[in-house]
Amino acid sequence: MANNATGLIRIVKAAGYSWQGLRAAWQHEAAFRQEAIVALVAIGVACWLDIDIISRILMIGTVMLVVIVEILNSAIESVVDRIGQERHPLAGRAKDMGSAAVLLSILLAVFVWIALLWTHLR
Repeated sequence: MANNATGLIRIVKAAGYSWQGLRAAWQHEAAFRQEAIVALVAIGVACWLDIDIISRILMIGTVMLVVIVEILNSAIESVVDRIGQERHPLAGRAKDMGSAAVLLSILLAVFVWIALLWTHLR
């Protein structure tokens, strides 16, 4: 089914779909809720700290990356579950790789925060 919307209507519709995706993630994904709450707290801390703008952007950006990767991981898991509940090596691999991506984004955020806070607090 083709979407023939153009211009401002297409942008408004896309924003609506994005909002639906955020609501679905919040309603159905506990990990997303946890990471979103941590992200809000971390963003508040990053804005409160007396640091340069580049450090602040890096701190907020890496935290937002975790949330973005979690949404993508949840999307992968939903598609795999939609296809079938039986165990299949490729389905397990897809879910494991999505989970690994979340872990790597969390490790990156932790590393960036430690490195920036270490230099700031020294």
